[in-house]
Amino acid sequence: MAAPGEKGFRAPGLRSAQSTTLFRALNPELFMKPNIPVMAFGLVTITLCVGYLGYMHATKDNDQQLYEAIDSEGESYMRRKTSKWD
Repeated sequence: MAAPGEKGFRAPGLRSAQSTTLFRALNPELFMKPNIPVMAFGLVTITLCVGYLGYMHATKDNDQQLYEAIDSEGESYMRRKTSKWD
């Protein structure tokens, strides 16, 4: 195995590959070291967003809008709001 200072040694990955400045500017994630705290923050944030959307979807069914309707005989009853498209 060659030591890092020896001639002909190439570092693994794209950091040592020949590339243009434009390619490096458009694809910085290929040339940066992973940042664990930022990844953890992003993972927690995405998880909370998806969880909140799931919570809103689950509670929507329980939050049906009701109104008091009166039938032709004058009696009132509770009825769920519906759309003309239903």
